[in-house]
Amino acid sequence: MQYRALGRSGLRASVMGIGAGGPSRLGQQDSVRTEAESVALVLRGLDAGINFIDTAEAYRTEAIVGAAIGQRDRSKILISTKKRLRGENITRAQLRAGLHDSLRRLGTDYIDVYHLHGLKPEQYNYYRQEIVPALEELRQAGKIRFIGVTENWSGDLAHKMLARAVQDGVWDVIMVGFNLLNQSARESVLAAAIENDIGVLIMFAIRRALSQRAKLKSTIESLIESGEIDPRDIDRANPLSFLVESGAAPSIADAAYRFCRDEPGAHVILSGTGNPQHLDANLATFARPPLPPDITARLKQIFRHAHSVTGG
Repeated sequence: MQYRALGRSGLRASVMGIGAGGPSRLGQQDSVRTEAESVALVLRGLDAGINFIDTAEAYRTEAIVGAAIGQRDRSKILISTKKRLRGENITRAQLRAGLHDSLRRLGTDYIDVYHLHGLKPEQYNYYRQEIVPALEELRQAGKIRFIGVTENWSGDLAHKMLARAVQDGVWDVIMVGFNLLNQSARESVLAAAIENDIGVLIMFAIRRALSQRAKLKSTIESLIESGEIDPRDIDRANPLSFLVESGAAPSIADAAYRFCRDEPGAHVILSGTGNPQHLDANLATFARPPLPPDITARLKQIFRHAHSVTGG
């Protein structure tokens, strides 16, 4: 497993992180797994060298993560969790109560990275002025180590909130939507994150369009119709087939993870699953070398103007 410094936090994080949300939620979304099986899945990842786990109040998986980390050395595990932001702005009291509940469910007395979850551009001023000071107080109290913020990418495709946040000097870690279908965060977010030494977690590296052939084809067609892809750049019948045919990757999903992993400024790529075999396959992916430079360049060329999809 490869490890990277998570920006100025100095935390050494595994480049592959366990994502306890997403469509699977460790197998709990549709009760695919028992809680014991989901705990075992987290332990399988930890024992393979993953040391970064991302969960959230909204995912309802904090207790499962807590049951797993309680069986390993907590000091060697990095926990990222998040406070849900609903329609109305939360108060400082609600923030503190939410953190207390997360600590209880996780069975720990501190959180390594505590995020405001899905912050929208129009909410930014309130949370920056009213809630960030409370986060700093909680940091001083030893309840959290570093302060983070995640975007609501599907509702903020232009990354407007994070484009402000990376210039603000208060956020140690951010979570940004980025994948080979939509690389728009490279200029609007990642460049400034590198300059300001901010830790970067990548979400949406894989979604349905990068794991389901029919969804990929429909996504490519929508990007061609909108003028975001030049049809001369891609095989519409078998989009992205060159990734496998060239021998660069055993699958499109494999290439998609590695593309994100080696993007400058990216530190942890979140990977979620409820399936042990899928977890093992993803571990194998992250152990592979970088994609060939010509393949990476081709992917950047094809999707250079794409900005309207998340891959979901």
